[in-house]
Amino acid sequence: MGGSSVSLDAIDRRILRELQGDATIPVAELAERVGLSQTPCWKRVKRLTDEGVIARKVALLDREKLDLGLVVFVSLKTNRHDEEWLAQFAKGASALPEVVEIYRLAGETDYLLKVMVSDIAAYDRFYKRLIATAPLDDVSSAFAMEQIKFTTALPL
Repeated sequence: MGGSSVSLDAIDRRILRELQGDATIPVAELAERVGLSQTPCWKRVKRLTDEGVIARKVALLDREKLDLGLVVFVSLKTNRHDEEWLAQFAKGASALPEVVEIYRLAGETDYLLKVMVSDIAAYDRFYKRLIATAPLDDVSSAFAMEQIKFTTALPL
């Protein structure tokens, strides 16, 4: 992740806030909301896309309606910190479709995974595939009881 930051003015930020709320908004409506005419607005959106600020446009799905109601945060610890182990683990864990996010952390936990499954039995099947990806010293699972906030919008 990372990369160099891009200079954004107030109108760019308004455009990005609007698109984070609804990426399907027509350019004419977007332009009106941010106080521009269509062509300058379209050019800004194109520039933001070309610069990689707008990485992609996707559909957000309702996980409950897709029977993915159980969210599990999996904390991993390992005594292996070499590149070979990391490559093996990253490749194996990333290939598991239930894993929607992976972070390498500083502190007591080495890696944190966000996993979505239908139920405990599905998590157990996932867990057996996860521990086969690479040697792990400690795996701890925390089951989300309630989602209090969820957003894909970045704070602009």
